[in-house]
Amino acid sequence: MDAVVAFDAGQAIDVAGFLRDVHALAQRLPEREFVLNACANRYLFTVALCAALLRRQVTLLPSSQSAATMQALARSYAGLYALNDRPETGAFKTIAVARAPPGSAFDVAYDIPSLASEQVALILFTSGSTGHPVPTAKTWGSLVYSAQSEALALGIAANRGLAILGTVPAQHSYGLESTVLLALHNGLALASEHPFYPADVCAVLQALPRPRMLVTTPVHLRALCVVEGALPEADLVLSATAALPLELATLAQARFHAPVMEIYGCSEAGQLAARTPTQSPHWALMRDIRLRQDASGTWVCGGHVPAETLLADVIESVSDTHFTLHGRTADLINIAGKRTSLNYLNHQLNAIEGVEDGVFFMPEAQAATEAAGGVARLMAFAVAPKLSEQALRAALRERIDPAFMPRPLYRV
Repeated sequence: MDAVVAFDAGQAIDVAGFLRDVHALAQRLPEREFVLNACANRYLFTVALCAALLRRQVTLLPSSQSAATMQALARSYAGLYALNDRPETGAFKTIAVARAPPGSAFDVAYDIPSLASEQVALILFTSGSTGHPVPTAKTWGSLVYSAQSEALALGIAANRGLAILGTVPAQHSYGLESTVLLALHNGLALASEHPFYPADVCAVLQALPRPRMLVTTPVHLRALCVVEGALPEADLVLSATAALPLELATLAQARFHAPVMEIYGCSEAGQLAARTPTQSPHWALMRDIRLRQDASGTWVCGGHVPAETLLADVIESVSDTHFTLHGRTADLINIAGKRTSLNYLNHQLNAIEGVEDGVFFMPEAQAATEAAGGVARLMAFAVAPKLSEQALRAALRERIDPAFMPRPLYRV
C-alpha cells in the first residue's frame, strides 16, 4: 500500500492514496452505462478510469475531442456524460475530477479491487476509411494481459518503481497502454504531466527519480535531440506512432544515455510487437501473438487479441516470431510498374543528414494519371536549411529508386 503509483506535480502518491481518490470519485458518479474521460492530467485520468471500472461503466476514448465528435458520441450513446479535470461546457453533463481532500470520509484503508476479466473497460475509436469514428471495445482482461506483455517485451517486468513520463495523451491507445496500464500492472509509477515543448519535457523528466522512462514519438524525439546542452539521463526511451529513423534512434540513445525501443500496434488490436532499432530492423511479436497472411493481407490474433484482426500495414514475416514492417497498405504507390510506400519514402527523406522534417505527397491528379495508364509524379517537401536543392536531390538518389524521385522537390 505504500508503493508509489504516481507522481503528481512532484508529489509521490502511494497505492493507498490512489485508492482513496478512486473510491471518492466513484461515489459521485451517476448511474450511467457510458462515460467520456477527458482528463488532461494523467493521474486524474487514471483515477477517473478506475472509478468508472468500479461502477461498471464503459469509458469512451475518442481520437478527437472536437465539438462534432462530441455531438456524434452524444447521439450514439444515450446518457453519456464526461469526467474532466478542467471546466468544460460540452454536449453533455460534466463532472469535475479532483483528488479526495485530506480528512474526508474516504480516509480509510481500501483493498485493491479485483475485476472480472470479461468486463468491458473501454471503447477506443479510430477514424476508419469513411472518416466516421469506428468503435473497438476492450475487456479488462485483455488490457491487463497486454500491459504485462509489454513489460516483458521491454525488459522491465522486474523493474519495480520505474517512473514513466509520457508526451502522448492518455486518451491515445499508445499513451493509455504505455503510460497508464503499463504502470498499474507492473508496479511502476506514472507522471501526471503531459509536457509538449522540449524544455518542459526535460524539466519534468529531470525532476523524476531514477529509474525513469520517457514514452514519446519521433516528432518529440527529433525536437529534443536538437536541444543544446545535456539532456536528463533516462533508463529507457520508448517511441511509437511512426517509424523511428535509425539515425534518430542512435542520436537519442547517445543524448539520453539510455536504450531506445519502439512499439508497433494499432487501436483495433493494441500493441503487438517491439524492437530496438539500433540492434535490429526486425520486430519481435509480444507473447502469444500470431500472424497469418493471405490475399487480403496480414491478420493478427492470440494473446490479448481475442479475435483475428486485419492489419492495415504491409508486413513481411521473417520467422514465426519476427517480421519486417514496410508501411501502411493505404500508403502503397505504383509508379511505372514499381511499388513502394509513402512511409518508406518519408523515412528515407528524414534519414538524410541535415533534413529536419520532410514528407512525400501524391496529388490526387497524379494518382488519376497513373490509373489512366500515364506516369505519375510524386512531390516532396523538406525542411533542410543547410542543404541546397541539388545536395538534397543527390542524397535522395542514393536512397530511393529514380522512379520515386520527387518532381518537384520543395525546400520549405
